[in-house]
Amino acid sequence: MVKLTIEGYFPSLNDFIDANRKARRNWNGGNAMKQRDQHTLNVEIRSQLRRQLRPPITIDYRYFCKDRKRDLDNISGYFHKIFQDALVQSGRLENDSWKFITGFSDTFDLDRSNPRIEITIHEKGDT
Repeated sequence: MVKLTIEGYFPSLNDFIDANRKARRNWNGGNAMKQRDQHTLNVEIRSQLRRQLRPPITIDYRYFCKDRKRDLDNISGYFHKIFQDALVQSGRLENDSWKFITGFSDTFDLDRSNPRIEITIHEKGDT
């Protein structure tokens, strides 16, 4: 089992969709956002996880939000995508297909003074 903490919060799925709309049929707006946020996660993953994961894995995401303004699926949808892609990009997981990630779960709490995402990764062989 591996635990990581990502400080702060990330754009929502609606923010990502809006970035694509503003780019007027050009994916550069959303892609620039995704690449920026994925780079941030790559740095965190490489500093907190210094080895390759043993697949298959499951991931438990625990979001500590600063408020309740965003819908739960809006919070988690974009983050799932960029985090799981960052696991692959950082070299910690070979692929993010069904063979390598067999599931994930989300839990949501409030922490107005310290928004963050706590991630627990369960690997093959964990009991």
